[in-house]
Amino acid sequence: MSRYHQILVPVDGSPTSEKALDEAIRLAQLSGARLRLVHVVDELSYVNGFESAMNYVNEIIPLMREAGEKLLAHDRKKALDKGVSADCVLVEGGPGRICDHVAEQARRAKADLIVVGSHGRRGIGRVLLGSDAEQIVRHAPVPVLVVRAPEAVARP
Repeated sequence: MSRYHQILVPVDGSPTSEKALDEAIRLAQLSGARLRLVHVVDELSYVNGFESAMNYVNEIIPLMREAGEKLLAHDRKKALDKGVSADCVLVEGGPGRICDHVAEQARRAKADLIVVGSHGRRGIGRVLLGSDAEQIVRHAPVPVLVVRAPEAVARP
């Protein structure tokens, strides 16, 4: 088995993301790696055309940011409780695709591996692989381990 030093894990709070985090923790325990947990605040995921721009900027985005911070803190504690060092990065979505933000964080962290869930919380999933996971696989600067959804989530 390769010796990993830094494993990057994009998290979104979905059951599949949790399963990917569990796998990353297991790999880190085996290899002595550190984890970098990344959550991208996808500012376009909530746009519905009914919110005023000011309401969106002043209320919705701060709530999304706060939820991301709580998620990262929860997932970091989960890793630390299992003896795995972890740091967290909250990325403000802004322009660009989620896969671009994940690839950039992998480069910055000098990650050896990205561990990602096959489907996340965004939109309608693809038949075989969620669109964000697929794009991460295609554009990542390092190898990507894709963790399948738990059985209950994977069924149509």
